[in-house]
Amino acid sequence: MALHQPKLDTSPRVSDEIRKTTCYMCACRCGINVHMKSGKVSYIEGNRDHPVNKGVLCAKGSAGIMQHTAPSRLRAPLKRVGPRGSGEFKEISWDEALEIATEWMAPLRADAPEKLAFFTGRDQSQSFTSFWAQNFGTPNYAAHGGFCSVNMATAGIYTMGGAFWEFGQPDWDHTKLFMLFGVAEDHDSNPIKMGLGKIKARGAKVIGVNPIRTGYNAIADEWVGITPGTDGLFILSLIHVLMAAGKIDLDYLSRYTNAPVLLNSDPGSAEFGLFLRNEDGKPLVIDRMSKELVPFDRPGVRPDLSASYDQKDITHRTVFHRMAERYLSPEYAPESVADRCGISAARIRSIAAELARVAFDEAIELDREWTDFRGENHRSMIGRPVSFHAMRGISAHSNGFQTCRALHVLQIILGSVETPGGFRFKPPYPKPADAHPKPHCNVTPGGPLDGPHLGFVQGPDDLALKPDGTPARIDKAFTWENPMSAHGLMHMVISNAHAGDPYKIDTLFLYMANMSWNSSMNTGGVMEMLTDKGEDGEYVIPRIIYSDAYSSEMVAYADLILPDTTYLERHDCISLLDRPICEADAAADAIRWPVVEPDRDVRGFQSVLCDLGARLGLPGFVDADGSQKYADYADYIVSHERRPGIGPLAGWRVGDGAGRGEAPPDQIDRYIENGGFWIKHIPEECAYYKPWNSAYQDWAVETGFYDKPQPYLFQLYVEPLRRFQLAAEGHGDRQPPEALRDRIKIKLDPLPIWYSDGEDAEGSFDIHALTQRPMAMYHSWGSQNAWLRQLHGHNPLYVPSKLMREKGLQDGDWARVSSAHGEIIVPVMEMAALNSNTVWTWNAIGKRKGAWALDPDAPEARKGFLLNHLISELLPPKGDGLRWSNSDPVTGQAAWFDLRVRIEKVPPPGQSQPVFPPIHYSADQ
Repeated sequence: MALHQPKLDTSPRVSDEIRKTTCYMCACRCGINVHMKSGKVSYIEGNRDHPVNKGVLCAKGSAGIMQHTAPSRLRAPLKRVGPRGSGEFKEISWDEALEIATEWMAPLRADAPEKLAFFTGRDQSQSFTSFWAQNFGTPNYAAHGGFCSVNMATAGIYTMGGAFWEFGQPDWDHTKLFMLFGVAEDHDSNPIKMGLGKIKARGAKVIGVNPIRTGYNAIADEWVGITPGTDGLFILSLIHVLMAAGKIDLDYLSRYTNAPVLLNSDPGSAEFGLFLRNEDGKPLVIDRMSKELVPFDRPGVRPDLSASYDQKDITHRTVFHRMAERYLSPEYAPESVADRCGISAARIRSIAAELARVAFDEAIELDREWTDFRGENHRSMIGRPVSFHAMRGISAHSNGFQTCRALHVLQIILGSVETPGGFRFKPPYPKPADAHPKPHCNVTPGGPLDGPHLGFVQGPDDLALKPDGTPARIDKAFTWENPMSAHGLMHMVISNAHAGDPYKIDTLFLYMANMSWNSSMNTGGVMEMLTDKGEDGEYVIPRIIYSDAYSSEMVAYADLILPDTTYLERHDCISLLDRPICEADAAADAIRWPVVEPDRDVRGFQSVLCDLGARLGLPGFVDADGSQKYADYADYIVSHERRPGIGPLAGWRVGDGAGRGEAPPDQIDRYIENGGFWIKHIPEECAYYKPWNSAYQDWAVETGFYDKPQPYLFQLYVEPLRRFQLAAEGHGDRQPPEALRDRIKIKLDPLPIWYSDGEDAEGSFDIHALTQRPMAMYHSWGSQNAWLRQLHGHNPLYVPSKLMREKGLQDGDWARVSSAHGEIIVPVMEMAALNSNTVWTWNAIGKRKGAWALDPDAPEARKGFLLNHLISELLPPKGDGLRWSNSDPVTGQAAWFDLRVRIEKVPPPGQSQPVFPPIHYSADQ
């Protein structure tokens, strides 16, 4: 009798339709195919045609379906009815919610716009939100960059016109040696994985510099387990070795950097350390051939790196001369830095030798003719196939700005920036610092701010100060405390507002920023600030408006909730005006669009701002007759122009469709038809040497990045920093406070330096403590995702083997971890591949009970934890009567990774400490 086998459908129908859009599960902005079945999302995969990921998709991207259906999604606008922090709300209509918001904000705009503080998280629409804030008239706007990686971006733009991540990438096709510094797995995930696979298949070497060996560092051919916060010292030692050996690209330095620019070398001069310039303000060099003093960009000039020039009894020497004096000093020799870096002198010399060998002995040459900005024709493109990548690990220290600068200088002296095999800019970069706006802060009641909030200062005259010298912004950005804070200081907004320093605010307006939990230092203190009341019984911060898609910890502390959609239910614009998806060989931008309609009473936040802007009569959001200018964000994306012919999206504009021109009415439909993106490839002759390549400069003008060619020199020596030093030395009309003079003189050095400002570097807290994000999670919203929770349901504190033995610890034990600010009690686990004096954990796994619709006994709340409880926004007293901000003195970036702790074994408490009362979210209808 024959057996009857069941009939199995081995190729089940996955979907009825595929809708192509852009992922939101991290900042890669990969293209995705969203499979629809019976009108619902059934499956998400990578889009093979997309320029970013070419079909590759990580666990986060695939799990986006769970994000879209998460039980923690907010369902309607909410008005607080219980005390702040209680989670007690009443559901209200959108009309009522917008009426309340308008009633709160309209009087502020009319009388004191600065009393609105509008700060946004990683929303990827900062061009739009800053435009809204500028039209409201408040100076108090910024996004998350001030507590993320502003040091990296700012140091890169001041030095070379761009930086890593969204500004550029390695030349994956040609690099032979790739070196990572402080890179965790969450940033740039799919492109880096694809690139690493490509170069390892070719046999290229990867060196990972990181105290923690996970992710990318785990597959590196060589791992350098550096002491946290000493990357800059290590890099400057590499520079010392390379310069001493003569292994630097002198021709590149002469042609494309300010190494040959002449500096005033008279210590008695009021212009000591400034460039010698002509009447047009152009820096001057000595031509090697004619020996004449000429502008740097004169056709045919060959700048002399070793020149000097006497004028009016003042000697002027080159930047290169100053560099040699600085970096050939014995203080940067490997033998002098080895103990502090935790890297032997022999190993430092070995790495420097390998960089030199690959850069010069294995140089490559592409048969591509090009013409530089001085009119000189080059028959080929010479490549130094050494490339670097770095991120938050070296940025989130109090010396992060100078460390990032040091890394950029290392790249530049090797000649490996914008050359084959090295680091390459992504359009619309490169752009020098002086091509960006300066920050604006002048308030006019009833009118818009006098210009953009954020930008790049060129000296003390550009600081955001009131006439009496006090800070104009609530976060004290662009002040003497942190002059170059190009992304603002989001981590200081709540504590400054609570203290009324520099002034009181009325309304705190936040979007997608979990400031009562993992996005704040001093988390417990911040929760108290948000709920604190004055002697009059009113909240110290009178009103808080918050928008998010999910019931995060921050929701409980708001007075009014404007519920956002998920990323599959709204329009978004990944714009060339903001944070585009470009690759080094092409300009590109992208959209998100509602592949499904919300099943709740929620609205995309950007569309809500269009509505609020019209209700408030903001000039950029109403027509001449006072009617609403943009029906919603989709209308804004197509209709708005930042300048004639230039708008949020560059694709399919009337004309040549190349970035300039009028946007067609069906522009978004054209993006949808094309898979959600637009791309324009860079011509082959423009692909390298972008800051100096005449063909690229013309292509960039044609594409709309700027209105005329703007070639420039890389700034090894950053003159604006010297202008601040001169002020601290007593020169000029605008002077810093006396207490800050010495700090400015030392730390705002125009050539990269290294210093240590750890929280308690010499006290009893002598163990370094770090956090990083895992590849499977990006921000705190990942822990609500059922798929991703299986990978990271809780987080231990990873402890190196040496400390485990010293402290008598074993896997599964619990330890008290103390800092100068506080203490936590957490489970521990041994890790051998870790700097021997460093502990670490995954960030944003730990959750407060009751948040994110998780069960109160969820592992994230019982065994998950944050190091944030140990970190203060202010440093311990130094004996000078002042409390210094726990941030970089140049940019104000939060110094998360300067944390020092001590550890001791304790009996298991059953759950991680501290424990806060559960949030009981409720919403009466």
